[in-house]
Amino acid sequence: MSFSTILNLGQNALELGLISSLTVLALFLSYSMLNVCDLSTDGCFTLGAAVGAVVAISGHPYLAIPAAMGAGMLSGFITAILQTKMGINSLLAGIIVNTGLYSINIAVMGNSSLLNMNRTDTVFTKMNALLENTAIKKYSALFVALIAVILVVVFLSLFLRTKLGLAIRATGNNPEMVKSSSINPVFTTIVGLCIANAFTGLSGCLLAEYNKSVNIDIGTGMVTVALASLLIGGAFMGKGKIPVRAIGVVLGSFVFRLVYTIALRFDMPAFMLKLISSVIVIIAIAGPYLKEQFPIFKRTLKVRFGKGEA
Repeated sequence: MSFSTILNLGQNALELGLISSLTVLALFLSYSMLNVCDLSTDGCFTLGAAVGAVVAISGHPYLAIPAAMGAGMLSGFITAILQTKMGINSLLAGIIVNTGLYSINIAVMGNSSLLNMNRTDTVFTKMNALLENTAIKKYSALFVALIAVILVVVFLSLFLRTKLGLAIRATGNNPEMVKSSSINPVFTTIVGLCIANAFTGLSGCLLAEYNKSVNIDIGTGMVTVALASLLIGGAFMGKGKIPVRAIGVVLGSFVFRLVYTIALRFDMPAFMLKLISSVIVIIAIAGPYLKEQFPIFKRTLKVRFGKGEA
């Protein structure tokens, strides 16, 4: 494998990792801050991709971004209403919305399971044209993804310091205390999930424009990928300040995508990638626990073998 090939693989993994990290940042807000495991992520990601693609195909690649984010916010709003106003468990609410979104996404895509955008202008082709005849033209897609991630990280870092942001974090830590502090946990949950799903919709939109196509299954497994990336990022950056943790989340997304890229490079069958996702999640979750248990396990072996020798 040549050095240029390695660089190309690394760049591709970085671009896809940055785009996927927007969904991970969404989960960072809903799961880590608000303490809600939103299982509507897969459907919301596809919704963002479908809405963004339809708007871009109609000739508005820039308008596709706020349209996809708006669709994501609507999805988050419905999920939040189900669990706060209708007494449905948060996990079940996510599953219900995710199931319903499958039909909605097909309808948005014009009763089709695939949209082709090969002849469509996107934010990536616009950036590519802007950097025409420059030495950095080949990094145009990277710049678009990087700009989006920087804006979201900065927004989260500032927003979570505001009064509303602190209320959202408090809701995730101790909802009972929030109620006693005259803060409405229903409102904070709705706002948190709307913002988080807006980022998920943005991620889906950018991936659709990056791939120049949308498949109804484009979002399948995104919640697993996002969770794994979130946990990997936590292993890198620990429990520091919000900006540091957010950067760790982005780094975790890149590492996860790099593993995917390497697996594909070694001709691993596509159907095995979901298994890889599951294994990475298991390692990310169980790793810290096994690390803590290792000294105890080591001492136990030493005592047993010591007695055996005696």
